[in-house]
Amino acid sequence: MRFGVNTWVWVSPINADELEKLAPHVKQMGFDWIELPIESTTDLDYHSAAAIIRDYDLGVSMCAAMAPDRDLIHPDMAIQQNGMEYIRHCIDACQIVGATNLVGPMYSAVGRVWQQTADERAHDVDLLVKNLSTLSQYAGDMGVVLGIEPLNRFETSFINLADQAIEVIDRVNHLSCQIMLDSFHMNIEEKSLGDAIRKTGSRLAHFHACENDRGAPGSGHVTWNEVAQALRDINYDGPVVIESFTNKVKSIARAAAIWRPFESSQDALAQNGVTFLKQLLVG
Repeated sequence: MRFGVNTWVWVSPINADELEKLAPHVKQMGFDWIELPIESTTDLDYHSAAAIIRDYDLGVSMCAAMAPDRDLIHPDMAIQQNGMEYIRHCIDACQIVGATNLVGPMYSAVGRVWQQTADERAHDVDLLVKNLSTLSQYAGDMGVVLGIEPLNRFETSFINLADQAIEVIDRVNHLSCQIMLDSFHMNIEEKSLGDAIRKTGSRLAHFHACENDRGAPGSGHVTWNEVAQALRDINYDGPVVIESFTNKVKSIARAAAIWRPFESSQDALAQNGVTFLKQLLVG
């Protein structure tokens, strides 16, 4: 099991200069993994990022930022195709940087919510399965796994539950299309965090360990012992990544309601979080 942190905790957007400063910092804190969001496709020089990550012997994943013009099931075909091109760009970036996991809500723009009839939802699920099947083939050729993330109801009306993600992933039926779960979203939507993890089972490729208020894991009311037991039950040995945000994250600040700091400092959030998670999951 590897313990990581998303650079959104400190900066937005991430670029090579910021990564050069953050990589040794997160290593010194005890992380052995770093997660890089792709907000704009021109923010980060991927070859420079790969060299920095190698220098500090860090594992790496990348995170898709689904903006309003990036949406795989949008009725506007231009927006839908732009979403496909963006995910392909992210897959290419992963291949250059050395990341095997690309994670995020790769279906619809964060913050887009809409009412659906059962028939409308079935249509959108069919469309998502079609588009993810195409992307999964491309990802597989590049050695990348897509981790599809359910979000809470305030950030999407489409995939909120592990069950809904499982339906899509099982229909795509490709080794490069799996699931990422995030305890922040699960804490809002799932009846039982442990049951959702166990149900996801071997489909779980990535895990975001986040507190109920996006503060340091272990500082709130997420049922962490239940989470730990469920991860053990499914023999999960993938990345466990803290994702929180500085209020400088303009790309999703409104959709994710990032209005204030969550701890005394961003360093405290990360340091307290990784210390807690290691004690919880390793002992």
